[in-house]
Amino acid sequence: MSPGQVAATAALLYTGATIPFIARYRKEATGSLHEVAIATIRDRLEQLAEVDKRREAIVRSLTERELLTPELATSLESAGTLSELEDLYLPFRPKRRTRATIARERGLEPLATRLFAQDPADPFEPSEAAAAFVNEEAGVPTAQDALAGARDIMAEWVSEDAAARSRLRDLFARKGLLASTVARGKEEEGAKFRDYFAWSEVAAKAPSHRVLAMFRGEKEDFLVLHLEPPQEEALALLGARFVAGRDPAGEQVWMAVQDSYGRLLGPSLETEARADIRQRAGEEAIRVFAENLRELLLAPPLGQRAVLAVDPGFRTGCKLAVLDAQGALLDHDAIFPHQSERMREVAGRRVRELVERYAVETVAVGNGTAGRETEAFIRGLGLPPQVVVVMVNESGASVYSASELAREEFPDHDVTVRGAVSIGRRLQDPLAELVKIDPRSIGVGQYQHDVDQAALRRALDDVVMSCVNSVGVEVNQASAQLLTYVSGLGPQLAGNIVAHRQENGPFTSRRELLKVSRLGPKAFEQAAGFLRIRGAANPLDASAVHPERYALVDRMARDLGVTVPDLLRDPAARGRLHLDHYVSAEVGLPTLMDIIAELARPGRDPRREFEAFSFAPGVEKLEDLEPGMRLPGIVTNVTRFGAFVDVGVHQDGLVHISRLADRFVRDPADVVKVNQRVKVTVVEVDLKRRRISLSMRGGD
Repeated sequence: MSPGQVAATAALLYTGATIPFIARYRKEATGSLHEVAIATIRDRLEQLAEVDKRREAIVRSLTERELLTPELATSLESAGTLSELEDLYLPFRPKRRTRATIARERGLEPLATRLFAQDPADPFEPSEAAAAFVNEEAGVPTAQDALAGARDIMAEWVSEDAAARSRLRDLFARKGLLASTVARGKEEEGAKFRDYFAWSEVAAKAPSHRVLAMFRGEKEDFLVLHLEPPQEEALALLGARFVAGRDPAGEQVWMAVQDSYGRLLGPSLETEARADIRQRAGEEAIRVFAENLRELLLAPPLGQRAVLAVDPGFRTGCKLAVLDAQGALLDHDAIFPHQSERMREVAGRRVRELVERYAVETVAVGNGTAGRETEAFIRGLGLPPQVVVVMVNESGASVYSASELAREEFPDHDVTVRGAVSIGRRLQDPLAELVKIDPRSIGVGQYQHDVDQAALRRALDDVVMSCVNSVGVEVNQASAQLLTYVSGLGPQLAGNIVAHRQENGPFTSRRELLKVSRLGPKAFEQAAGFLRIRGAANPLDASAVHPERYALVDRMARDLGVTVPDLLRDPAARGRLHLDHYVSAEVGLPTLMDIIAELARPGRDPRREFEAFSFAPGVEKLEDLEPGMRLPGIVTNVTRFGAFVDVGVHQDGLVHISRLADRFVRDPADVVKVNQRVKVTVVEVDLKRRRISLSMRGGD
């Protein structure tokens, strides 16, 4: 991206514009940057702001202590990262009493200075020079003690040298070896970390899942981790910088360099490198989590059809909830089809009765405990052929059912009814229902508890906001939770919109949104294009055309001698438009092309059409699987090492990255996505560990 694009995007972000709004409605300003690029600019601007904040604090501290020289000020001003700033500040940072501090207190700094200079014009024997600093009262009883103290001072100088730290930091990044060993006394424990009891690899090449697994093993006290580049290379780098030769003074400096690396510089940079490699692994895990979440949120919706939702169970029975086409709860009950033949008959009659009474078109069965057995029971009831039975991933439904939000929605019903409702609604519209659940509870991430939680929350919120705004929100039906993610709104305005709707009835135009408490022109600008009002007097209110461009569309219609509704209905009329005639300083071809595309399909839903899916009949539990079986499945999670697939046996199987395709696969996300329907072959079933190995290769 160009500097101009970055500057324009930064200016929009500073005025409070959201990422979806900038990407959709300010393409001319940004050069059509997509959401990921805009988010990258936002994140980098925040990083730079943190650097500036730290720079100001350092300058203030140095100024107050009268340590800021013009040269240091220039160096601090040009530093572009926190690491550079901290390296420059390190020699001046107030520190605890160190070995070097003690040596200075004993008057040994002049000796250290003379040794460190290694001046060819000043040849001397270090032990003879050190004899002049012997002072028992000061704690320097011998010349060797004086030299040791001088080396302590020189070791600290080496450790605090910004150039040395920078070069060694680069070596850690390029060649640092991440090694793990089993913790003492844990040899017989921690089976899940056994692969890392004696493991090492170059940290820069280690995949994120392996890095996070090793750090988790260390956190749980099963592993001991160490990260270091080749020591000989590190010492050679430092020696080249600080040791002028092999004369007696140079030998003392070389001893100080070795001490500095082993005691000060090495451990310090190892801590930095560990944090860096963990951060990079965390960022990759967050990226994969976000991609999986996007696919889940944008899963095809069933749409506005009456649904009978079933939350299955053996001992506690199956909870039923009947929802109308808009997701409102009409009826609920509990059946016990898995306890006796008589109860099975009673359950069958009740299901058939509810399907007929409420004209149910689809039965949604949760995929939890007893899910496949309940699905088989429903399919065997002889329901009308137009009634579709669908298995629904119920991850997170229990979290929602116990939440404060669920209690507010259904104050008169218990968690079992709420859970069934959630299962039915997530089939009708996955996006609208899943926004009510913390994304971390949905089950499409990995190691989410081991990564930066603030960064994870932001990334997942970005994805949810992106999905909500790309689909658009029907303002007269949306929940406050869904509206919260609309560009420019947030929880307060979302709640105000729902309250206004309840008090005054449905909105009849987008302009009426300006009557909502505290929803001003800025929020309206950000949100209006993503809100839909079906049946409004102005048909553009149901589209993604922003109100700021209504006058432009009116002008297009007048130029053709038709009305705006005619323009929406008639492709031939739109085809007669010459877009070049409407280009202006504010509106360019990218926006005009978006408008024409929207006029062709106003308010279009970008999600795929819903297609029912069925698991293989007769395969309901792990014991039913045999190697060689070819089964239909649904991808439930994509990781860096492969994909997990649900084949209907209450335990997801793993398709390792090496078995995803008949070709080399660098990134599993290039081959599969969450919610994708796939065909897999059973490779191995481990009943003891309840593990399933699957393959998507043609030859397996």
